[in-house]
Amino acid sequence: MPAKGGQLSEEKVERYLSITSAALAKLKIAAPERSFNRKLAEDFLRMAKSYYEDATDFYSKGDLVNAFACVNYAHGWLDSGARIGLFDVGGDDKLFTLFE
Repeated sequence: MPAKGGQLSEEKVERYLSITSAALAKLKIAAPERSFNRKLAEDFLRMAKSYYEDATDFYSKGDLVNAFACVNYAHGWLDSGARIGLFDVGGDDKLFTLFE
């Protein structure tokens, strides 16, 4: 039997998709245009967007488990980029996991 609260519902997946969508809309790439970190930031963002798109695709097909996994990977890329300074997130520690 699954642990209490361990059920994966459409509402839970929708909430995580909404949070990640808001995070994608909020961030700005912080690295200068011609820097190595700019390429790194663009790659982090590309990975996050790809996983987010996969999540929405899985969700539309009713595959909640893979949708949930993908949206969490997407947000992990966003959190990582914010935490190491690739993304400017305006100090938002609700949508992102910051260092301090």
